[in-house]
Amino acid sequence: MFLSVTHCSNRSWIHQTAWQRSWRCTARTTFTGVPHRPRGSARAAAPLVPTRRSAAASRRRLRVYSVNSNDFRPGTSIEVDGVPYKVVEQLHVKPGKGAAFVRTKLRNMLTGSVLERTFRANENVADALLEKVEMKFTYKEGDNFVFMNMSTFEEERLTPEQMGNAAKYMREQQDVQVLTWNERVLEVELPAAMVLEVTETAPGLKGDSVQGGSKPATLETGVVIQVPLFITIGEKVKVDTRTGTYLSRG
Repeated sequence: MFLSVTHCSNRSWIHQTAWQRSWRCTARTTFTGVPHRPRGSARAAAPLVPTRRSAAASRRRLRVYSVNSNDFRPGTSIEVDGVPYKVVEQLHVKPGKGAAFVRTKLRNMLTGSVLERTFRANENVADALLEKVEMKFTYKEGDNFVFMNMSTFEEERLTPEQMGNAAKYMREQQDVQVLTWNERVLEVELPAAMVLEVTETAPGLKGDSVQGGSKPATLETGVVIQVPLFITIGEKVKVDTRTGTYLSRG
């Protein structure tokens, strides 16, 4: 909609009646590019500039994420002095005198070292803001492990140091979650349990009734674990990837 401006040929236009003005005036529309609003209307009174609310809404705000110390649990990730830590142990202490506090053991996710630190109860601590990336192991190139990033479909190479314990259980097409912080790989997370084939072990004893005793067995990824005496080559076993212990037949 554009504003229509009427131009009159008679200079005494202001002293004439409404009927005379409409008859004598020649209407010529001038497009001003300004939306027309009726005079005296509520909409006409509204300013043609952004309101304070809309301007504030368009402004980017920095969001700060934090974790309350009362909510610490083993596995909680926090950032202390610019370093990511994972809570290993936590104990809420409420002494007879003085304020309550939370005693913790924290594992440095960059170096693996463990330290003890005490926080005030109900203290807000920065969240480490870790990111999990879905990846699939494709092949090994020298000592490095080559993965396909399932979000970008680009190849990414991880060193044995970055792989950590997960390197023992890698097989082709294995899905993993790679934990990153500030685009830096912290650790590779496997399923809690995996089923793997036994490729080498001493001859087994028949029957599941054989109790007690165990023997070493090499699995398809090269990792060696202890299995019951009745397990034989070619069998599949379920393994706890966190502890490397035998769980059951696969």
